[in-house]
Amino acid sequence: MKQTHFLIGPYEAGEKRDLAAYRAAGGYASWERVRSEMSAESVREEVKAAGVRGRGGAGFPAGVKWGFVPQDTGKPVYLCCNADESEPGTFKDRMIIEFDPHRMIEGCLIACHAIGSKCGYIYVRREFDLGIEVTQAALAEARAAGLVGGDNGVELHIHVGAGAYICGEETSLLNSIEGKRPYPRNKPPFPAVEGLFGCPTIVNNVETLASVPLIIEKGADWFRSMGTDKDPGFRLYSVSGHVNDPKVVEVEIGATVNEVIELCGGVRDGHALKGVIVGGSSVPILLPDACDTPMDAESLREAGTFAGSSGFMVLDDSVCMVEALGNLLAFYTHESCGQCTPCREGIHWTDRVVARIEAGEGREGDLDLLLGLGDRILGKTVCALADGAVMPLQSYIRLYKGEFEAHITSQGCPMKGVSAGTEKAEAAV
Repeated sequence: MKQTHFLIGPYEAGEKRDLAAYRAAGGYASWERVRSEMSAESVREEVKAAGVRGRGGAGFPAGVKWGFVPQDTGKPVYLCCNADESEPGTFKDRMIIEFDPHRMIEGCLIACHAIGSKCGYIYVRREFDLGIEVTQAALAEARAAGLVGGDNGVELHIHVGAGAYICGEETSLLNSIEGKRPYPRNKPPFPAVEGLFGCPTIVNNVETLASVPLIIEKGADWFRSMGTDKDPGFRLYSVSGHVNDPKVVEVEIGATVNEVIELCGGVRDGHALKGVIVGGSSVPILLPDACDTPMDAESLREAGTFAGSSGFMVLDDSVCMVEALGNLLAFYTHESCGQCTPCREGIHWTDRVVARIEAGEGREGDLDLLLGLGDRILGKTVCALADGAVMPLQSYIRLYKGEFEAHITSQGCPMKGVSAGTEKAEAAV
């Protein structure tokens, strides 16, 4: 396993927030090369050859996605940088936004060139007060230096969200920019064909776009020299929960779950590993015996989970899984936009049933009821928010069934008294 330092590094040794520092490190050389030497098609092909997958959760190859934009509609083409990082347990984009904003901006400029766009939006999560301030300052510097805007340049705008989790979904984000209620849209049509203001639009995650200048600088073969054939490159992981040194780490794709835990000092002293969520709260959990799984997309899928947004949460043996699930379902109930009945009503009912079990009022048949509710919700909504609640719901119950059953019987919570005074499950999930 090889740790890398391409997108994040030892920031205590010097940040790259300002333009001078970023340029001193080679910043904007890729953008200068692209706009003076490379055609849009050649940029698309280089990124496609690199095979970089979207880092926001879906994992779709970025270069392939760019190729879906029709070139003959006569309409403007837009780029949207999704900086609305709000998946629980995920904070790796925040590192780029706050410490290296010019890399994100350079990636946006190159992507705009590749898809034939003259205008892009950086959609920033409202809670990122520092990130918004830093990005605004960086964009002003880039515009003053002639890197953004001008007669022949690409204009970029910052759009600040209002704090809704649903706006991380790409079509909700587009509706938010348009000033509409941020309901997810039915697909097709996909945003690449009919997106922002009814025009062709590409939506990419911050980390995805921040990788693009490096691919242009070093080449697709360099990027493919890391990772796996189907999931090449490197990736950022937001590691939180019960480790001795929670932080963002960057490693070649294919590092195992256990190796990432060790990079963060291992499971906190005096405790044993109970489970790991590797892709943000929306993905199924892994048991300790599955933690030698390499974290490429295919291996994780075979293990029963997903790479997701790389929100990597470690749970030790003090965690009550019923409490953890209840905490998670309360979040999704609150954040459902309410458009789809299976999500609006179904997730609400799963939340109520789990809360009843946690309170010691569980009934025989509750677990079958929850699993059945999940089956009736999964895959039946416009966006994946409901799926993101159901997949962990089903995995927690199936993998920790004995713990749930103990809550329903007279035994009560088996975790009471295991580690008096330790953090609640909310600290990990």
